[in-house]
Amino acid sequence: MTNIADWEGGVGRNWAAQWRRTDATFAQLTPRLLNAIAAEPGRRVVDIGCGAGEVSLAVARARPQAQVIGVDVSPDLVDAARGRAGALPNLSFELADASSWTSPQGAPDLYVSRHGVMFFPDPPAAFAHLASVAAPDARLVFTCFRAAKENAWATGIANLLPPAEVPSLPFPPGPFAFADPEHVRRCLKGWRDLAFTPVDFAYVAGEGEHAVAEAMALFQRIGPSAFALRTLPEAERATFEKRLLEFVEAHHQGGQVTFPAAAWLITATSDHDDG
Repeated sequence: MTNIADWEGGVGRNWAAQWRRTDATFAQLTPRLLNAIAAEPGRRVVDIGCGAGEVSLAVARARPQAQVIGVDVSPDLVDAARGRAGALPNLSFELADASSWTSPQGAPDLYVSRHGVMFFPDPPAAFAHLASVAAPDARLVFTCFRAAKENAWATGIANLLPPAEVPSLPFPPGPFAFADPEHVRRCLKGWRDLAFTPVDFAYVAGEGEHAVAEAMALFQRIGPSAFALRTLPEAERATFEKRLLEFVEAHHQGGQVTFPAAAWLITATSDHDDG
């Protein structure tokens, strides 16, 4: 279970170091998200959990008259995003927790996020805050994973690991925290007109001449497999890594290592008004 503290520390550092690989995993999903964003108005845009900044950069380039701010809790990811942005005049990045942060550039009229909203410890409070500081009828567009069983990379790796004890929390954070639409509706306090569009895509773990090695490098540094390799006893670690390699090789075809993946594309409208 990944939480904000993890993103502030080692998880954020690993994602920052591997941003090219992690961007590649979403290569088939990101255009769908950007198309949905392009259909929305907005001149003050905030990217929640912006990571290394791929979506923020794309939105800022597509809307030169808009002001775009990427917000993330990881200092390493914010540094990586700033390095990619260069001197783009309408784009900036803030090291902050979006659940309590207020934009210095005025009330946002469009929030966006690629898989960056599932880690709030108190999602209803976080989304209520986002709505309260937004412009009237502000729009929200984000993606998140659907159920783990619909994401073969996740279930496959989980099957290689011993069962993990999951803490009992009312809103457990993590990559699959927003898989259930009813749970998302409970979390999106302050928002209305929720719409859920399922998106199926190929999760690209590695490609090119060394696709298997690329996929192994990804899984050795990112996600539950990376945690296992850091924490399992040596004998178990060697066995797990061997089985992980077999799993990756089984999904290598045509110069790519890919896995069936499933996401929600979710849109909503702020209930906040000036009245």
